[in-house]
Amino acid sequence: MTPVFIFATGIENSNPTIQNGRVRIDELEKCGHYTRWREDFDCTEQLGIQFLRYGPPLHRTHLGPGRYDWAFADETFRDLRARGITPIVDLCHFGVPDWLGNFQNPDFPAQFADYAGAFAARYPWVQLYTPVNEMFVCAMFSALYGWWNEQLRSDRAFVTALKYIVKANVLAMHAILAVRPDALFVQSESSEYFHAENPAAVKPAEILNAKRFLSLDLNYGRRVNSEMYEFLLDNGMTREEYHFFLERNVRHHCIMGTDYYVTNEHRVCADGSTRPSGEIFGYCEITRQYYERFHLPVMHTETNIWQGPKGDEAVDWLWKEWANVLRLRNSGVPVIGFTWYSLTDQIDWDVALREDNGTLNPLGLFDLDRKIRPVGECYRQIIQDWNAVLPTQSLCLTLPLDPTGEQPRFRPRPR
Repeated sequence: MTPVFIFATGIENSNPTIQNGRVRIDELEKCGHYTRWREDFDCTEQLGIQFLRYGPPLHRTHLGPGRYDWAFADETFRDLRARGITPIVDLCHFGVPDWLGNFQNPDFPAQFADYAGAFAARYPWVQLYTPVNEMFVCAMFSALYGWWNEQLRSDRAFVTALKYIVKANVLAMHAILAVRPDALFVQSESSEYFHAENPAAVKPAEILNAKRFLSLDLNYGRRVNSEMYEFLLDNGMTREEYHFFLERNVRHHCIMGTDYYVTNEHRVCADGSTRPSGEIFGYCEITRQYYERFHLPVMHTETNIWQGPKGDEAVDWLWKEWANVLRLRNSGVPVIGFTWYSLTDQIDWDVALREDNGTLNPLGLFDLDRKIRPVGECYRQIIQDWNAVLPTQSLCLTLPLDPTGEQPRFRPRPR
């Protein structure tokens, strides 16, 4: 067993719909991955990265109940395995197939669990999964802000989306464990904080700071406080649905992934409205709050920032986030990995994928010509400098990943 620290990147595979479902924003297509995936895997290797957040496009792969098109996944996952790149498989990233509609559909959890189980059966060598990415953000953007998918704006729509999204995640974990009993799940989730701008804003900020935990509370079977319990039940969750989460969690198979961007902190007004506050607490303090609530191994699963003309802003942000990770580890929090997201630049995230503009967002370790950016050079150096001196505090992995030999065994150490 070889202790490893998980240095990772990811290939952006968001695919929500907009314009009442008429337009799908497929980042794999916009960023050229469908035709240049081999180059993208080359770029991953160029950085010295052995872990990749990656998944097939759900809307192209899950064609209907029990119907799957594995052609693209077969090709790409075969190549990842041959290269010795360990995927953290991202099965649902902000969108569902057209035939499922959106996250208000009560059929989504069971159908998605079937898909997750079928994926695990087809690729039994895969051990690391993020079944549903950023569950809180997905529900909020789709059903509270009205930006994606169902494009609704109400607490009831938000709770409906949230309960189905988290239930899908829980059922998917059970389906995968039925195939791969030692599977581990990385809950990549946005780590948020809401700052009250004056005394009158304290109460609405407290409510928002309780809501930010809801997806993980449900996923990990943690009882919510009385105010959040009333909020859930007032907006359509039944007692039976609530108890499903308390009784079906598999937290002992989970790693708490925390995503942090400069937009993750908010300033709250007395009327409950919010606006960006910029970085105030930062990754270390906010993730500590999540760890003190859930007490699970932590992985920093997403960060990036806009590249400046020379890339200095991105390099400085990378160093700041990395310093936060080291500070968190040194204070006793079991941080087992770090991720710059994503491998390449993205398209239209400047408007949160709400519009199909084709605008380049220079956020990647490589540009869309697959040329390395200064932040990519910096990340490669960090990996070289720290990889040998940062064994994880909680996990071990047998390397390398060999398609003809023994499969990896990635197990929790006793805590």
